[in-house]
Amino acid sequence: MDLKQHIRAIPDFPKPGILFYDISTLLMNGTAWSETINRLAEEVQKVKPERLLGIESRGLMVSAALSHRLGCGFAMVRKKNKLPGPVIAYKYALEYGEDVIEVQADAVTKDQKVVVVDDLLATGGTMSAAITLARKLGANVVMAALIIELTFLQGRKKLDVPVFSLLQYDN
Repeated sequence: MDLKQHIRAIPDFPKPGILFYDISTLLMNGTAWSETINRLAEEVQKVKPERLLGIESRGLMVSAALSHRLGCGFAMVRKKNKLPGPVIAYKYALEYGEDVIEVQADAVTKDQKVVVVDDLLATGGTMSAAITLARKLGANVVMAALIIELTFLQGRKKLDVPVFSLLQYDN
């Protein structure tokens, strides 16, 4: 199955000049979504993760389905003030400004094998921040896993873990 046939490209979203790769159409097709999770699981299971960390917002859907398929738990990486209880925060630079992500303080345990999951890798800033945040909790981050990678933005160069992406777009 050619999963790219189920990804909708939306020009000028969220701002002019950006081509947004929308997984909504993938999610709407049960067969394509199931195939996506199966292919991700095939690769991710090779590193035997004990926990997945899903990045808000679409990465949470991917992580939930993938953790169910693999039989391991997952925890959420969210924007500031979205998680209850004690959290650990990490502030990181964006192209124009800063952002903060958080994870619950008990999301992972020391030396736990973790895979960080999102729907898309662009410049790598958020994924890099999530990996750093996981390590602040003592996690052993063994992989970053994604549905889509925008290879022309070279986001994987910011990451110091193996990266697996199902689909690559070169422009």
